[in-house]
Amino acid sequence: MKSTKFPTEFNQKVDMQKVNLQVIKKWIANKISEILGSEDDVVIELCFNLIDGPRHPDIKSLQIQLTGFLDKDTGPFCKELWKLLLSAQSNPQGVPKELLEAKKLELMQEKVGIPS
Repeated sequence: MKSTKFPTEFNQKVDMQKVNLQVIKKWIANKISEILGSEDDVVIELCFNLIDGPRHPDIKSLQIQLTGFLDKDTGPFCKELWKLLLSAQSNPQGVPKELLEAKKLELMQEKVGIPS
């Protein structure tokens, strides 16, 4: 595992007290279910515990621990998760701007799809 290369984003710390955990947990559950093709509560809970416990979680440790479950998707999953957490901590609501934009787009598409 020592040969694992981590993205430079992993060197930045995340303060979980500045993050809206419910929003992130929902994203994690959806993303892991999407990767595995089914809902796996054990893997989802493991991920929750690794980011929810410490104030400053260790994304490198998280990636190493999830590798056995997510295999080749672990790196991209962890990188996307970390980018969302970094974005969330800089937003006053603690929500990543990427998820806010996606939600706005979803709501706009729903509006367009509903006849007035």
